[in-house]
Amino acid sequence: MKISSTKTLVAAIALSLAATSASASGKLSIYHWFEYMPQQVLDDFKAKFDIEVTMDTYDSNESLLASLKAGKIGSYDLAFPGDYMVAIMANQGLLDTYQRSELSNFDNIQKQWIDVEFDKGRKSSIPYQWGTTSFSVNRDVYSGSIDSTAIIFDPPKELRGKINVLDSQGEVLTMASLHLGIPQCSTDRKQLKKLNDLLLSAKAQWASFGSDTAKEVLVSGDAAAGMIYNGYSAKAKEEGANVEYAYPKEGYVAWMDNVVLLRDAPNRASAITFMNYMLEPEVMGKITNFSQYSAGIQGVAPFLTEKLRNSPENNPPASAPVGTFVAVCDEQTQLVYDRIWTNLKK
Repeated sequence: MKISSTKTLVAAIALSLAATSASASGKLSIYHWFEYMPQQVLDDFKAKFDIEVTMDTYDSNESLLASLKAGKIGSYDLAFPGDYMVAIMANQGLLDTYQRSELSNFDNIQKQWIDVEFDKGRKSSIPYQWGTTSFSVNRDVYSGSIDSTAIIFDPPKELRGKINVLDSQGEVLTMASLHLGIPQCSTDRKQLKKLNDLLLSAKAQWASFGSDTAKEVLVSGDAAAGMIYNGYSAKAKEEGANVEYAYPKEGYVAWMDNVVLLRDAPNRASAITFMNYMLEPEVMGKITNFSQYSAGIQGVAPFLTEKLRNSPENNPPASAPVGTFVAVCDEQTQLVYDRIWTNLKK
């Protein structure tokens, strides 16, 4: 009798676990940037694979990291960090790895985006979208030259007090370093003081910090200039803002956002399915048309709109310098840059 009861109990537990597993395989939880994923892609994914997707959003790489470290790891399957943040997350043990054989579409990744510095050979991530961060200026307010980062850090009188700056430490400090002509991750005290002084002086000419509102403040007229992502600037123009995106002579930020497999993903199989789905050219074409950036996989071009292909935000002039990726500093140096940022945001 006891043996029979034990067998019944084991069978019940097994059935319960199987049901839980089946339920989990039909779910996916992603942590994503704001206004960066067309709902149609998620709806199509659900229809094709019968996997329900829930999505939360963040507004900077730093807020993504802080949230995961504060206890969200294990709650999400996938996130979409920028290049330098992928390396930081990997170093802090927040990422899982996958085998290429798990992604039948892996070979669709463009070759230049496979052996990347932040994830050599692509062990934890795949490319999502890439673009640039610079600034845009409302041409109804200011008609002068915008070929210099001085527009942000030493603005003309027409723009003083009317500038929005991204709430993104890596990009703001990199742009300021480019303006000064000093290296990223500097340990030179004089250079660091120059950087700190420049930022505090420039802050007096800024109206706001905002990443998720960078487009809205230009469209509404609350800001006449602002740091912004190139695709977001194109959207601002579509929504009626008479803005021009700049490729300043001192340089600008280049970036690549990526889909990463998170450690302790509760729905790993679903996450792998979604990553492979993201590597389908038609799917990535829909995302690229929506975001107005550039894809990191091949075969997308036939699915892009002519407007996007010819967009000035996606086609730097021949005179523009090459974009600069945000560097990953060593731990001690990063602490110094963290203090500079904290001081700036007071």
